[in-house]
Amino acid sequence: MKDADMRVLLAEVYETGQQYDAQQQERSKKMLNLEPETAQFLNILIRSSRRTQLLEIGTSNGYSTIWLAWAAAVTGGQVISIDHDAHKQALADANLRRAGLRKVVDLICGDATEVVAGLPGPFDCIFFDADRYSAPAQLALLISKLAPDVLLLADNVLSHPNEIAGYLNALEALPRFDRVIVPIGKGLSVAYRSAAG
Repeated sequence: MKDADMRVLLAEVYETGQQYDAQQQERSKKMLNLEPETAQFLNILIRSSRRTQLLEIGTSNGYSTIWLAWAAAVTGGQVISIDHDAHKQALADANLRRAGLRKVVDLICGDATEVVAGLPGPFDCIFFDADRYSAPAQLALLISKLAPDVLLLADNVLSHPNEIAGYLNALEALPRFDRVIVPIGKGLSVAYRSAAG
């Protein structure tokens, strides 16, 4: 798919998610898509640093997954994306097929903490964008599965500071990571560990 066509599709998926969310009362049923500028920033980060082994926790309808997969298609990489909601992941499956990126993504439906415990890794980029309270436990399970040169990303740092605090504290305890909060979208935590140390 041409870049221009991909951007049209992404705008449509995002707008559909926004309209759906406006009609939902329950937060758990909302798509809660990543802000477009944050999604594009992730895409640029992944492409420029040539990430190839990506893990996304929180698929939803696949909006952010398409951005990650689009970058992975450029780097020759793969994405594993986890969500506990089968309905949302079915939407993601359809959207990824429309984008021509389904082969780049392994969709796993289940409890993210249980799923990551069984994943082999290694991962050179992890994006946390689901239940913020369980992110510290997931991070602990993933430490041994990180590539030496790795990016750890998490959304909602500025929009939900109390909920993400446990993750940020766990991140701070990790040696050799450079950390920064990027004030884009709802606030993105970026942590990087270089293989060179």
